[in-house]
Amino acid sequence: MAEAFEQHRILMVSDFFYPNFGGVENHIYYLSQCLLKFGHKVVVMTHAYRKRSGVRYMTNGLKVYYIPWLPFVMQNCLPTIYGIFPILRTILIRERITLVHGHQAFSTLCHEALLHARTMGYKVVFTDHSLYGFADIGSIHMNKVLQFTLADVNQAICVSHTSKENTVLRSGLPPNKVFVIPNAVDTAMFKPNPNCRSCNEIVIVVISRLVYRKGADLLVEIIPEVCRLYPNVRFIVGGDGPKRVRLEEMREKYSLQERVEMLGAVPHAQVQSVLVRGHIFLNSSLTEAFCIAILEAASCGLLTVSTRVGGVPEVLPPDMIVLAEPVPGDMVSAIGTAIKYLPKIDPHAMHARMKDLYSWNDVARRTVVVYDRALVSSPTNLLQRLMRYYECGAWAGKLFCLVMVLDFIIWHLIEWWQPAKNIDLVPDMAVREKDCTKDASR
Repeated sequence: MAEAFEQHRILMVSDFFYPNFGGVENHIYYLSQCLLKFGHKVVVMTHAYRKRSGVRYMTNGLKVYYIPWLPFVMQNCLPTIYGIFPILRTILIRERITLVHGHQAFSTLCHEALLHARTMGYKVVFTDHSLYGFADIGSIHMNKVLQFTLADVNQAICVSHTSKENTVLRSGLPPNKVFVIPNAVDTAMFKPNPNCRSCNEIVIVVISRLVYRKGADLLVEIIPEVCRLYPNVRFIVGGDGPKRVRLEEMREKYSLQERVEMLGAVPHAQVQSVLVRGHIFLNSSLTEAFCIAILEAASCGLLTVSTRVGGVPEVLPPDMIVLAEPVPGDMVSAIGTAIKYLPKIDPHAMHARMKDLYSWNDVARRTVVVYDRALVSSPTNLLQRLMRYYECGAWAGKLFCLVMVLDFIIWHLIEWWQPAKNIDLVPDMAVREKDCTKDASR
């Protein structure tokens, strides 16, 4: 059994963090808040967002380093491999970090930070939040990068069993190194309010990025058919993205301006006020590792209709969700089933069940167990690391070894150029204990 450590000093690393909003951003924030509450030290490192650069402090003294790297595409930094090494090393030494926790396979900052941290001898943990395929060019490239990163990771976390299977297949990571810890929801923030609902009509809410992966094209076909079959149904669509134009064209084509309300991008602080206006939450994703949006909707008392993809079937009990194949006809039928089931739904009872099912405190406790296991894992020397990378492929293995050897050389050059003894250490702040599920000012 792994030794229990009294306090961890964790550096969370990802390209995805506030002020950007999404599932990964929320996960890092709420997990960090709970870890702070339990007495651990947490520091976040991400790239700059417009004018937000440098060091910022959030609720409960959560310290965030917005390093001066700007996003290149889809909120990701331009891959430099070695560019962030000096900054990362300084943060690790200044904050006396003991463990680095990277989030999201698509984050270049995460991959680079885990590589450099392992070169410096730090223990690292990786959390995968998404599912990827195996056949298209983008997935093949990403899977090779993931195989490189996870070849030397100490422990990994996935948000669902489906996600774990996907990650193990893509990376070749031993299954006993991968833990399943689901996401959670801030039930104190997402409460039902039946008084906001219309009594004369059924309101279906969609809150999602309007992109292909989230099934925006499915919505274009589903919404007109549902409106034709059910005259008392109205849609509220929140979100923005390249597919928004198609939805607006659909609304014009079928003259549904009065029945389809387009809100555009919805700040996370206003999501609850949108959800409580609805009766049904519609998720049309084509791939999903977990989907926090479903938890937020259920916590607000909405019955969910969702595509049966990825880890979605693991999220809610069968009586709280209606699943369908990601095809228009099956989705329309599932919405019809949900409409018939609505009279049996008690929003407050559903909220109480969600409060028992999902808790960020529980997620944090289980994550600490993973940290404990990572810190007692066997240390590796340079030769052992080279052997792990060499086994990643006939030509890729040799390339990975070259990257790692250069990283090792650069580390020693930085150590000579800026000795660790010349870096000032940051004094620890006294963190006031506070319920981590409280809504935070960002």
